[in-house]
Amino acid sequence: MTTGRQSIDVTIRGAGIFGLSIAWACARRGARVRVVDPHGIGAGASGGIVGALSPHTPENWNPKKAFQLESLLMAPDWWADVASVGGADPGYGRTGRLQPIAHDKALALAHDRGRQAADLWQGKAVWQVVAADGLSAWAPPSASGWLIHDTLSARIHPRQALAALARAIAARGGEIAAEGAEEGKVVWATGHHDLTYLGVDGAAQKGQAALFALSAPDRPQLFVDGMHIIPHADGTVAVGSTSERDWTDASATDALLEALIGKACAVLPALAEAAVIERWAGLRPRSATRAPIMGLHPGRPGAFIANGGFKIGFGMAPLIAEVMADLVLEGRDRIPEDFRA
Repeated sequence: MTTGRQSIDVTIRGAGIFGLSIAWACARRGARVRVVDPHGIGAGASGGIVGALSPHTPENWNPKKAFQLESLLMAPDWWADVASVGGADPGYGRTGRLQPIAHDKALALAHDRGRQAADLWQGKAVWQVVAADGLSAWAPPSASGWLIHDTLSARIHPRQALAALARAIAARGGEIAAEGAEEGKVVWATGHHDLTYLGVDGAAQKGQAALFALSAPDRPQLFVDGMHIIPHADGTVAVGSTSERDWTDASATDALLEALIGKACAVLPALAEAAVIERWAGLRPRSATRAPIMGLHPGRPGAFIANGGFKIGFGMAPLIAEVMADLVLEGRDRIPEDFRA
């Protein structure tokens, strides 16, 4: 007697941004997928609140920067397809970014980077220097009177994006479960847990972030002295994040976050009038090179790995998903050498 149950083509361990994105890319190509995570969707770093999708500086060009650029450029159509199939909004918006320029030396460097971006970004986005005078109160203070404005940076709502991916996967017949057998090809995307299993030094780095009740859905994100201020479309503004190699409690917020909140309110006074509605802390997976790790799993024979998103996981996810689907489903390997496990 037959049950009519379809076999699973790809099993993915981990329901974070890499795991769900790869599952979606495989499901979209007709594979039957199962995502297994005992902790649920977005239980780790991917369930945070910041969602900054920003490019590396357009200089000292290398395969990592080229890969990130391709992923950021494909993101609008990729996320629109997720939303269309699953019927849920991932909170994506290419709203750009402003950064203050501190002094004349930095101003000269910003102009030089703008020229390089004109060559490297294929005319699909710009990196330009603009005067701070005359801009809205949203603009950050700048000691030089100038700001960098790039139109490649985008924002995404991490939790909405994961929920949208889950809906799209289900619409294509995929499964997301707390447990399940490893059938078909197996991909491990379990974040810092798997990196620790592999013995990677510093595999987890703690980050803390805050969410304000402030509606500025069409404003650009701000990047000031290592801090991201990200307006989301749902009437919130996220601020993050700390980068901590040492911690006692991975999920607890503390004085470091309160200092970050104070810094954000000084940069953008409108935040000082808004309520902090959530404080978040969690561990982010960090590879030894800070680049994503993709390909054959070095510690689990026959399996694949996609890990090490660290601070750029959501920005890299669309292209990582498609490249991993190429490898897993078709045996086609186009992984940059610097990303190999």
